[in-house]
Amino acid sequence: MNAVAEIRDLRVEVDGRAIVDGVSLRVTAGKVTALVGASGSGKTTTGLALLGEYPAGARVTGEVRAPDGLVGYVPQHPGAVLNPARRVGALLRDIARTRVRALPRPERRAAAHQRVLRALSLAQLPDPEAVLRRYPHQLSGGQQQRVVLAQALLLGARVVVADEPTTGQDALTKRRVVEQLAAVARQGIAVVLLSHDLDVVRALADEVLVLRDGRVVESGPVDRLWPAPRHPWTAELLAADGPAERTGLPDAGEEVLRVRGLTARHGRTTVLRTPALALRAGECLAVVGRSGSGKTTLARCLAGLHRGHDGELLLDGAPLPHSLRDRTRAQLAAVQYVFQDARAAFDEHRPVLAQVARTAVRLRGAAEADALAEAVATMTGLGLTERQVRRGPARLSGGELQRAALGRALLARPRVLICDEITSGLDTVTRRGILDTLAGLLRERRDLSLVLITHDLGTAAALAARIAVLDGGEVVEEGPAQRVLGSPEHPFTVSLLKTALHRF
Repeated sequence: MNAVAEIRDLRVEVDGRAIVDGVSLRVTAGKVTALVGASGSGKTTTGLALLGEYPAGARVTGEVRAPDGLVGYVPQHPGAVLNPARRVGALLRDIARTRVRALPRPERRAAAHQRVLRALSLAQLPDPEAVLRRYPHQLSGGQQQRVVLAQALLLGARVVVADEPTTGQDALTKRRVVEQLAAVARQGIAVVLLSHDLDVVRALADEVLVLRDGRVVESGPVDRLWPAPRHPWTAELLAADGPAERTGLPDAGEEVLRVRGLTARHGRTTVLRTPALALRAGECLAVVGRSGSGKTTLARCLAGLHRGHDGELLLDGAPLPHSLRDRTRAQLAAVQYVFQDARAAFDEHRPVLAQVARTAVRLRGAAEADALAEAVATMTGLGLTERQVRRGPARLSGGELQRAALGRALLARPRVLICDEITSGLDTVTRRGILDTLAGLLRERRDLSLVLITHDLGTAAALAARIAVLDGGEVVEEGPAQRVLGSPEHPFTVSLLKTALHRF
């Protein structure tokens, strides 16, 4: 079968270091080609090469053949590429109008609208007319992703590069993403899937390339590679995808954080009601639920990042201001937030190490030299080298930046650490390592508590002493992890567990 796009012996060097080295792949119409590997293995650099995009200052050799202007890209964080000041309908109609210019003028408006509706339908967006009236910030991450895909389809893309399309999504939403990309492939469009999610890769891909340190170590059809991997790294990735083992965690101590009568709003719409919730020292509370259930809103309220809420927050029994602007330096240090989108949390113009160390200087009053030494030690403990973190954020992979973001929060020496889907964009080996690190922190720092926002019940089971289940902004069930996961009482929790057990 003829290739729609092809890469031959691609090498991409930045500052003399090869981040992609000798990669070749063929992309065929109607087929899904998946690139898998650890963070920093070169997946995104290879995928973006099909669009002719490379890191700043890169030296590129090899050959890339792709249809001019007809390669679509769906990024991991799609909201970043949508104009926040324009409604979705205006964004899509602008593209559609360029495709109907050959028609008589009276027919163009209706034809453009029909093209928009077809693209939204192919992108698996229900109720497209309602979506067209909204601004990007009024859509969930999954809806934003599908709008970006619709843009690519309107442009007549023959190849779509999907970069971590299931990051941070619950099992039901993941299944919909699989259906969405499968529908795109059935239209004869080639899909290049960059993913850490091996369940999604197994369900969707025709061909798989396994990358490590910028090189392809193994490739082949998914039905051959999965049951019989030939390279040790492939075998390690697949082995680490099993259920996480529960680690020995300390008993909980005194109460650190309490929530009373919390009600949060987006504009005039109430999106979260939490009558009561408590967190004890040394404890991990996992907050689980489907995408859009209110998990992140709850986390942002605790961190002082969401001001539109009522109720009471108590830290060590004392009132905690709703807005971080009103919190003291000690209160800011006590409650630290690690974002899902680590790249957006760093200043692109400053070295990562300097930004990590700044936390200890600003919140704890540490001397600059002491802060830098502590930052290097913390980063090393999280699996990063000093050479890596002395670079700018653009020079680190998403997984490397996620570990740096965790280290930055730890330099505040917090009482409460809020982790929002921080393992969802990581490969299986790195994800297992981060979970081990978090468990070790809870054992070593007996005054530290963890709020784990996650869609992954396996992650919750590995770390959490207690689990709170959210649905539609309400805490529908809360209790000890073993009881909630083993004998759920609420019908929604039962359905959530059943969906999670279904591995595509």
